[in-house]
Formats: sequence, C-alpha cells, structure tokens
Amino acid sequence: MPKISKAIAELDDSELGDNLLYYDYHIKHLLSLVKKGLGPDDDAFISAYRSFEGEVFENYAYEMLLRYAKQHSYIKQFIVKGPHKQRTKAQPNALSVNWKGQIVYRIKRNEIGEFDAMFFTDKELYFVEMTLVGSVTNLRKRMRKKRALLQTLFPNYKIKALLILNEGVTGVSTLPEYATAWVTKPYSAAKVFDWLKEEKRPKRKPFKRINGKQIVGTDALKIYPFRYYNTLGWVLNKVRVKKGILNSQFLFSKTVQRYHDLFVKMYIGYMEPEAFKQRFPTVANPNDARAYIAIEKEHTGGYIMNFFLSHSRKKLELITERNGQPHSVNKDPYGVTVTEISYISNVVKPQHALTSQQIDSIVHILERNRFDN
Repeated sequence: MPKISKAIAELDDSELGDNLLYYDYHIKHLLSLVKKGLGPDDDAFISAYRSFEGEVFENYAYEMLLRYAKQHSYIKQFIVKGPHKQRTKAQPNALSVNWKGQIVYRIKRNEIGEFDAMFFTDKELYFVEMTLVGSVTNLRKRMRKKRALLQTLFPNYKIKALLILNEGVTGVSTLPEYATAWVTKPYSAAKVFDWLKEEKRPKRKPFKRINGKQIVGTDALKIYPFRYYNTLGWVLNKVRVKKGILNSQFLFSKTVQRYHDLFVKMYIGYMEPEAFKQRFPTVANPNDARAYIAIEKEHTGGYIMNFFLSHSRKKLELITERNGQPHSVNKDPYGVTVTEISYISNVVKPQHALTSQQIDSIVHILERNRFDN
C-alpha cells in the first residue's frame, strides 16, 4: 500500500519550479468576475475560484506523484499526461490521453472514464482521484464506475483507488476497502492565480520534465478487448425470462454487477406506446414512440427504473418514477445515452416488450436486492 510522503503531506512544491504554470486552466469566467470587481466575498467568485483551485491542486498532486514514482521502485509504470506528454487526440476503444491532457477511455466520440493519474505495481493498478471536496460521499459512485471499467480492461490486476485530499475532509473512514486516502495540509492556488491574472505575465522558468523507465505513455499498456455496445446487447438478451420477469441470478451475478457499476444503467426491454400511456397518462408522447427501459444503479444502494423516449435523433427524454409520480429531464444530445438508445432500438425483439404489470413485478424484485454501496 503506497504511503504518503512528507513532501506531499506538507505541500512542499520546492522541486516543481514553474511547472504548474504550464498547465491549461479554465479561468475565462473567473477572470471576467475579477474585471467586474468581484472578490472573495462574492458567492459567484467563491464558486469559480474553488473550481479553479481544484484544477491547480490536481496538477500539483500529479507533479508530486511523478516524482514519488521515480523514487519508489515498486511502481513499475506511471502514466504520463499533461505538459509532460505531446498533445494528441484520444483514441476510440482505448485508454489514451486526450487533447486536454487527461487520461481517458473513449468509445466512438464519448469519453466514459477519466483518470487524474494511474500507476501499476506488479499485481495492482491504482487510479488516483485528487480533489478538494469537503466530503468523499459523492465520490463513491464515480469511483465504483472507474474501478469497474479498469477491472474490465485489466482483469489480471487488482484495481485500487488512491485519493489525495485536504485536511478537514469528512467520510474517509467510510471509503471502500479498495481505497486509500492521503490527506494533505489545506491547499492554496494563490501563487498560480496571481500569475494568471497578470495582463503581462512574467516569464516562466523552463519546464522540468520527469523521465524514467517507469514513466510511460498509454501506448505501452495492453488492455483486454472490451465491446461496449455488444455488452449492453448481451445483458439485454440474457436478463429476461419467458414470463417477462428478470433473470435475477444473472442480473445480480458478480460479473453483471461489475458491468452495472460501469454502465450505471442496464437495458431490459421496451414498452409499446399504449402500454406507456397507461403507466404515464400525463407524459406527452406526440410521436407515439416506444419507451426503452433501463435499470439504473444508484449510489444510495438501490435501483431505479428509467424510461427513455426518443422524440428525434438528438432529442431524448428520460422519465423516472419517484413516489408514484413521473419526473422528466432531457438528456445531453451528444451524450453516450443517445448512442446507447440508438443501438438498443436496433437490437430489441418482440420478446423484450414489457407491460406495466410486468414492470411492477420487476420493481419488487429490485427492492429486495439492494446492494452494499
């Protein structure tokens, strides 16, 4: 298990030089607030600055981890990113570094996993989260999804998480057994911000590049082949039984639950327009579209039914039931769910149709099978 160094715990940046000034930062909005005269007492400034400070902290922690990897021989491979690597485009169906300098896994045009840092030992793969959150509670779902993706891509490694956090964070004791937390002193990005907001920025010191046999690019990694959409179709075809009820043994198996962590939602069929209207009489369905149905795995430990109406190629509506009432939101027209529905609509068969009564039976099954989050 990796142990925090004194330098990282105490936020020693003496070895970094001006490296943090070579990263890209999303500060256009923050600088516009400064020009308007807004400062640390304004809520809009506080929110924007906190987001910026999180970016700087991630880059600081990454720079320190690079040096940590160079000093510890048990780290066999450490993935290089950011200004330490030449800019390239993310590759489909591969773990790669995108144009923004982030380690990502991409399917077609959609990125389904992003990692702040990643390193390998002989038998373990650590993905790293560097964040200034006040509580780790909201990280659980994100960590579970990232771990499931890496378990799929690297089945021969034990997948673990390393979180680099600040003093005062809550919930560390509730982290899952695969996660280790390093806690540093409170971080300040004031020096970086002071440089960025200058109209005539002072010249930076030369960039300090870290090299070593264990500092490698994503092209050095061998990943297990993973077919995203084929997996969704495989689950759809295996999860149903003749009477229209779930194949519970299959759905709640270790393998499928790992995929459920990764996909978050698993498709189980569709409702014909008349059946949908019967269940949701107040929800407009002007095109009499089929409603495609998925089971979403929530971070709270339960499951929820999702109903998707595709009104056009780019307009996708999500309806969920909460306390007996439908709730509707429009999905991102360029998000991965739009492409999933396009795929599912082409592979469903008549036996995948569901009635409202069958859905009620499925809801009862799900209620009896809450998971330990």
